[in-house]
Amino acid sequence: MPIDPVKRLENWDTKYNIERVTAILTSKRPKMLERMGNAIVALSSMENQVKQVCDGSGVSTILYPFYLSFGREMWSLRQKEISGESMAKEVAVLVTKWTARGLTQAVLQAIRTDVFDVAAPVAP
Repeated sequence: MPIDPVKRLENWDTKYNIERVTAILTSKRPKMLERMGNAIVALSSMENQVKQVCDGSGVSTILYPFYLSFGREMWSLRQKEISGESMAKEVAVLVTKWTARGLTQAVLQAIRTDVFDVAAPVAP
């Protein structure tokens, strides 16, 4: 049975009532700000560690943004709580991707192990 267009509009109007949305966001904002602050601190720490690995490996500074992107992709996997062999396989895919884009595999693997403590996947 098709949904009545008038009912759809009423539902939309209820959902996007500005006063209601404002009240909900106002009540959630302190926790959201706390979580965001914690995430930014963790992300910044990870980026500094990636830069240290790059420094130690003699990577040209012009390539840092690409290695940082690799690190952010790994960080994103961590935030999704992927771990163990699944994480190792996902990271192997990322290493292959970024190696194909011209980054050094050894540096990517160093970031994988030194920054994120992820081992290489177990061979089948």
